[in-house]
Amino acid sequence: MGKNQVSRPLNRSKLRLALGKRYYTLKRYLLWYSGRYRFARQRQIEPLPYLHFEHKTPLLRKLKDVDMQYQYNKIINLRLATAKLDGLILQPGETLSYWKTIGKPTAKKGYVPGMVLFMGTFRYGIGGGLCQLSNLIYWITLHTPLTVIERYRHSFDVFPDANRVLPFGSGATCVYPYRDLMIRNDTAATFQLQVRVGPEFLEGRWLANAEPAYRYQVVERNHEMRSEAWGGFSRQNELYRQRYNVDGNFADETYVTENHALYVPFLPPR
Repeated sequence: MGKNQVSRPLNRSKLRLALGKRYYTLKRYLLWYSGRYRFARQRQIEPLPYLHFEHKTPLLRKLKDVDMQYQYNKIINLRLATAKLDGLILQPGETLSYWKTIGKPTAKKGYVPGMVLFMGTFRYGIGGGLCQLSNLIYWITLHTPLTVIERYRHSFDVFPDANRVLPFGSGATCVYPYRDLMIRNDTAATFQLQVRVGPEFLEGRWLANAEPAYRYQVVERNHEMRSEAWGGFSRQNELYRQRYNVDGNFADETYVTENHALYVPFLPPR
């Protein structure tokens, strides 16, 4: 298979899926407690003085064949998750683990069924909808000097381009606990994550105790949509991050990631 070809989805047995989930869960727990990382734990209410970047995404979106109740359920789940992350302090050398900070979303903790994307379609599961939060955190992090050390791309692109404001592939999928989003502070400054569920939007921003030295812009390159030999459709691109100094002059450009996904736009707006 060619380098940029996207393979046909594999239909794995329930046993294979269950065994794989147990294996990767155990592997993740071992990583968390191996002492390899110094994880961020401190939180504070008082905001740090300098804004580095902020963004917001709409909470409600009408989707084909998706009961709106699950959109409202998603908001409940987001409130619980943001309560664990809001105000988190990321000191120099520390790492933010999305799932280690939030913990396992369970009904006992108040999480409710929400929409979960799975193998190009959707189903309902406890804690569904938390990918919106990991997507937001990944996007705002790309506009800071913080280092993304673990991120998983979505294997399916199911949402339509109508009203899309960010490039395809600019999010981060999450599955507890092994598909994690991890961000390390390799700078000399202290950063603070603020996330909240507003009246209409999920809002996030990175603050710091030092002024930003650069402004960042994420650009898309080599975008392509094509028909695969096995009959499906795929979508691919590359993301790059540009830095501009405080005077607005271009400083440099670095490669961020490449995305390869099956294109299954089954969720067009009504």
